[in-house]
Amino acid sequence: MRNLKLLHSLHCSGWQGLGKPQCLTVRTETGTVLVGSDLGITELDPHTEQVLRKVSLVEEAFLPEDGTGCIVGIEDLPDQESVCVAIAAGDVLLYNLNSNQLECVGSVDSGLTGMSWSPDQELLVLTTGQETIIMMTKDFDPVTEVGIHQDDFGEGKFITVGWGKKETQFHGTEGKEAARRKPAEIQPAFPWDDRRSRVTWREDGQLFAISAICPVTGSRKLRIWNKECVLQSTSESVNGLEQALCWKPSGNLIASIQRKLNKHNVVFFERNGLLHGEFSLPFDKDQVKVNEILWNSDSTVLAVWLKDLRSADERIKDVQQSTYVQLWTVENYHWYLKQTLHFGCDQTGQIVSLKWDPESPFRLHVLCSGWLYLSFNWHWTTDRSTGEDSSDLANVAVIDGDKVLVTPFRQTVVPPPMCAYQLQLPCAVNQVIFSSDPQRSNDIAVLTADSQISVYQAGDGGNQESAAKIGAIGGSGSKIRITTPKLVKTYRIKFEEGVTESLNPLKLRMITWVKENTFLALCQGPRTSQSVVCQLVTSSEEFQEEEIRIRSPVTVDGHVINLCHSQKTHTVALELSSGQILRYHWGSSEPCVKQWKSTTGCLIQFPQPCIETALCTVDGEEMVLGLTERSRFFINDLEIASNTTSFVVCDEFLLFTTHSHICRCLNLRTTSLKALSHLTSSDYQPNDETVRRVERGSRIVTVVPQDTKLLLQMPRGNLEVVHHRALVLAQVRKYLDRLKYKEAFECMRKLRINLNLIHDHNPKVFLENLENFVKQVDSINYINLFLTELKEEDVTKTMYPHLPSSSTSAPEIGTKVNTVCDALRTTMERINPHKYSLSILTCHVRKRNPELETALQKVHELRADPPSDPEAVGAEEALKYLLFLVDVNELYDYAVGTYDFDLVMMVAEKSQKDPKEYLPFLNSLKKMETNYQRYSIDKYLKRYKKALSHLSKCGPQHFTELLNFIKDQQMYSEALKLFPVNSQEYKDISVAYGEYLSEKQYYEQAGLIFARSGECEKALGAFLLCNSWQQAFCMVAQLHYTKDKVVSMARSVAGRLMEQRRYSEAALVLEQYAKDYEEAITSLLEGAAWEESLRLIYKYNRADILETNLKPSILEAHSNHMSFLDTQKTLFIRHKSRLAVVREIKEKELEGFLDEEVADGPDSDLYSEASSLRSASGMGSKYSHSNSRISARSSKNRRKAERKRHSLKEGSLLEDVALLEALREIIWTVDKLTDEVHRLLKVLVLFGYDILASELQHSLEDALRVVEKSIPDIWQTDLKKAAACPVLGPDSTANSITASFQQPKNGGIPQQDEIFVPPKLNKNVQWKLNIL
Repeated sequence: MRNLKLLHSLHCSGWQGLGKPQCLTVRTETGTVLVGSDLGITELDPHTEQVLRKVSLVEEAFLPEDGTGCIVGIEDLPDQESVCVAIAAGDVLLYNLNSNQLECVGSVDSGLTGMSWSPDQELLVLTTGQETIIMMTKDFDPVTEVGIHQDDFGEGKFITVGWGKKETQFHGTEGKEAARRKPAEIQPAFPWDDRRSRVTWREDGQLFAISAICPVTGSRKLRIWNKECVLQSTSESVNGLEQALCWKPSGNLIASIQRKLNKHNVVFFERNGLLHGEFSLPFDKDQVKVNEILWNSDSTVLAVWLKDLRSADERIKDVQQSTYVQLWTVENYHWYLKQTLHFGCDQTGQIVSLKWDPESPFRLHVLCSGWLYLSFNWHWTTDRSTGEDSSDLANVAVIDGDKVLVTPFRQTVVPPPMCAYQLQLPCAVNQVIFSSDPQRSNDIAVLTADSQISVYQAGDGGNQESAAKIGAIGGSGSKIRITTPKLVKTYRIKFEEGVTESLNPLKLRMITWVKENTFLALCQGPRTSQSVVCQLVTSSEEFQEEEIRIRSPVTVDGHVINLCHSQKTHTVALELSSGQILRYHWGSSEPCVKQWKSTTGCLIQFPQPCIETALCTVDGEEMVLGLTERSRFFINDLEIASNTTSFVVCDEFLLFTTHSHICRCLNLRTTSLKALSHLTSSDYQPNDETVRRVERGSRIVTVVPQDTKLLLQMPRGNLEVVHHRALVLAQVRKYLDRLKYKEAFECMRKLRINLNLIHDHNPKVFLENLENFVKQVDSINYINLFLTELKEEDVTKTMYPHLPSSSTSAPEIGTKVNTVCDALRTTMERINPHKYSLSILTCHVRKRNPELETALQKVHELRADPPSDPEAVGAEEALKYLLFLVDVNELYDYAVGTYDFDLVMMVAEKSQKDPKEYLPFLNSLKKMETNYQRYSIDKYLKRYKKALSHLSKCGPQHFTELLNFIKDQQMYSEALKLFPVNSQEYKDISVAYGEYLSEKQYYEQAGLIFARSGECEKALGAFLLCNSWQQAFCMVAQLHYTKDKVVSMARSVAGRLMEQRRYSEAALVLEQYAKDYEEAITSLLEGAAWEESLRLIYKYNRADILETNLKPSILEAHSNHMSFLDTQKTLFIRHKSRLAVVREIKEKELEGFLDEEVADGPDSDLYSEASSLRSASGMGSKYSHSNSRISARSSKNRRKAERKRHSLKEGSLLEDVALLEALREIIWTVDKLTDEVHRLLKVLVLFGYDILASELQHSLEDALRVVEKSIPDIWQTDLKKAAACPVLGPDSTANSITASFQQPKNGGIPQQDEIFVPPKLNKNVQWKLNIL
């Protein structure tokens, strides 16, 4: 749904070339044009309107002096820096544009009728006067010469397999008569045909087509040749085929012209010569002839050059016929006439040559006979209404010849080529303008090819003009009533003297309707390098002729290629071809143009010229948006996207689509310029409401203001309506802020927005306006739907996180659902509890802990006392609804749990349960005593706590059952709370509890329970099992054991304590209970408790033990410590040295790996990805292989595998980690020796072993010094950054990478991170003796 917008035009008339112009070609390198005339060649620079060179071909006798010569072809050859010219007399000339050398490179005696170069300019095709084709190379070496007219069809001749004759085939609407009808005679070419051969190439240069007059029939026939000049196919005989011919650049269609009995068609041929599609030109029979048709370079626009066959007034003789240029486009298989250029009937305005620019697809070059050169630059645009309130109908207008197709998308969506209604104009339309007045945004102005502006005013439908015709929808049988605008007035543009010399096609462009009686427009200035901004003002006096006068022209240096107007601020911005932005002050008494500056005073200029612009406000500053031809999107001079395909500004939103098939919608009120600058680099989040995926190639058509509809058009032309999440949420937030809960609810329900947003948007306001919410929604179903969607999640932080206005007074986590349900239930009970009874039930059910019993009770009340309110629901309906919310079995269980059998029966009757299933059960319950009945129900419902409580009240006769129930459910603690401490039941339950704890091997707790209940023997056994010897001897005292039995038990306990290396406790038991002092001393010596052993020795006067036991023990301890310290020190130094070697090896390997990567260079990606993974031979590939299956092993095997993984074997994969672990263990071990060595030093000094004590002290001191000095070298600062298990890197394999991800996060080595943290020595212990 796009039209062609004229960005820029050039009009050069103040120059004169040689003779009369005949043809032109464009020099893409310099931007100049080369014109061939009957006397020579002229080069013109259109931007300066200067003639750069004139090359006379008369002096060299290539053209006659009388002007009868003719140039049949001219082509610029950039590679050869020359221009090639073919003359009708037969000469082919090459003129070098650098050396100014003119050379005749060939001559044909029979003359030339045409010249055509291949698109790559490698081959040249000449058509001669003898109806032959001469093919030459770019160096003008002949390749071949063949005749145009061939009897054979060509190499692509169709093969007939004999599947029936033409008479038996289907003939469509023509019926069976077509089978018997004789083929029509082929009529000869029309008299106005120039009878010259036409040549056109396919874009790839592999094929070319020739249209020539057949010498037999006298009609035109099309033939397709390949680049070797071998005939491929011949077209079928087509009556009325004319001279125009052009091959579509992107495709296999060849366009030509066919005149039928009652219409004039553009027809398309396939490469096999068969017809394939057509469309009609809007002219009567024999009204015009088509001189040429031309495709632009991207195949989107077809230009048709026409000329009247008769003058407008046939009574006047010798009057030149008018010439036209029409631009056609196709979409959805419909051809639209987008632009019509009338060149009038003046002799100087007659077109002699027409050509599309080879590089700029939408630039058209026109050459007229009076040395008038015109250049037009078009581009696509969507003409849409610009209103921002709900009165705007979101109109989009499409130009189609003399009709304007309009669709108001707020009311209906009609896919093109259909429309809601169409406006019929007296002649072809060139531009559609919508009013910028916010109150009149649906008014339309139409500029026609005869420079008239027709104004249509949107009405109330009471007076419909006949010019507006209802389209595909909105007629009498349609539910949607389309209001068509009425024609108010038609104005003729009056050009003042001095502003323009004569009326030229599209003299005015970029017409913008800024005020009710004022338009803005652009035109060319006094010089081609200037532009003029002017105002078009309608006549205000009734007696004046209905015309528009040009007022207040302002000349601008440079080519203005865009004009945009802001409806809010009435600002007008102009864009020059250089990208510079200007501000046009049109509202002042003296309109002027000034440079656009930012708030910082910087001049604003787009880095590249943009073909589409718009104004918006960001951070309180008005800025200019621009989209280039190459999809770069700018805001001022800042690029915010590099792959944009379309954009639109609507209200506070900026929407744009990209080549990555997404549509972004940004709220300009909440978006800063800094955020826009990071738009290209930032990846959008999964719940980013600004991003929506769209179909490939989608373009924005329009956005419906104050609505959620976004219209997109697909590449094939069909429309798609989407509701962008950002637009939807913005609209919902507006509704919620205005407390329009009904509109918000319906929008959210329709567009599937989570209903939690109604509460989460502003919880405080919502809870304060619950009555308003209930009354507005006023639908039980809608309220129930809202309640069923409630969840604890705050959707403004998860699903819809971008919500600047959200309130911070949200309920605490876990209370939202309960809060809303309670508040809403209270509100509905206050308004009308009978009407909203179902919603009240929903509130009970939807709470975090469903209040099903309360809900059932309410249903029971409805059944017992039916309300008289007509809006109330009955118990049956309420129960049926409750069964819809809750599973019937669950509801049945809750009903049973109320102990109300009437309620149970009511639920059971509505369920699918068999009466034989539940009636016996209920009958048996009714016969039971109350407490036992409730126990049975609670046990059935697995409510064991309640069941225990009820069973405890059933009396002693059920105590055995109670005890078994306690054992089955392991509810000992709960049961003990139900009985007095001194009762027999309490004691029996305690004994059972103790036995249960003993089975679970909780012996100490079991002993406490036994002791508390008076079971001392069982308590003693439990305490002995857990080595709680203090409690055990307490029990012995209560059991009054004999002395021998106590001694025996003391020796047994002491033995078990010594096995657990609890020597001091064992000595205490032996001394106090076994009365064996010598064994107690021996136990202390074994535990290195030197001072305590000395105390007992002197206490019991056993000095002999000093020599027999104590001194040998301390000497042995000294020897062991010395040996151990020496071993640890040696091992520490060895591990440290090895660690340095391993690290050096790994650094060298890493450097070598990186060097290999750099050496690969740009071809590194050509190799297999596996080549970058090392085989790990010699680096422990077996470890990585085994680790890939670690997760499938048991925890015991996993720990074993982890120990293997940190192997100290030289060359293992993680040898450095294993060495760190070993060094850390040595440091911890040595540091822990200080306390033990301190105690040993004291006793050595006491007995005079000063030398040995000094030796031990120095040995430990030296070991600690070595360790402390080595810690910084071993644990370097960047060590922790290097992963213990490298996921990626030169030493990784596929298996090791997989294993690193499969390892449990908390399993394996708990101190994995601690390995890389340097250990700290405990320096607070004063272990050394100063006397040594």
